[in-house]
Amino acid sequence: MRPPGSGPEGMASQTTPIAGFLEVREMKEGNVVLEKSYAFALRTVKLYKFLVEEKKERVLSKQILRSGTSLGANVEEGVGAQSQKDFVSKMSVAYKEARETRYWLRLLTDSGFLDQNQSQSILADCEELLKILNTIQKTLKIRNS
Repeated sequence: MRPPGSGPEGMASQTTPIAGFLEVREMKEGNVVLEKSYAFALRTVKLYKFLVEEKKERVLSKQILRSGTSLGANVEEGVGAQSQKDFVSKMSVAYKEARETRYWLRLLTDSGFLDQNQSQSILADCEELLKILNTIQKTLKIRNS
């Protein structure tokens, strides 16, 4: 059980009007979106290597490498944001990159570079990140209303 007034993972909550923003930003260790977006970026790099080395695909693979790693980079930048506006902007860009990555994954699957078994898990991870990022955006919009 956490002490009263403490945030997730036992971290003390902020008492400013932007407490939720600060909680998400300051919890690097144990931050679900940060950890999942990094793991997703790593999977994207491995997928890129597979596509280039095994499938000899060099065009779509570069697109997915760029968008899949940019997603995580924008989340990381958001965690280090200097303002709530900057944080919201970075999460918005990360959400757009996740949508783009989903598009490339679907295209790689439908064009035969990946089979359903190969793409199912990474597509599920991408969908999960989209849901998390969408929830962050909605939560911050509601708090700012």
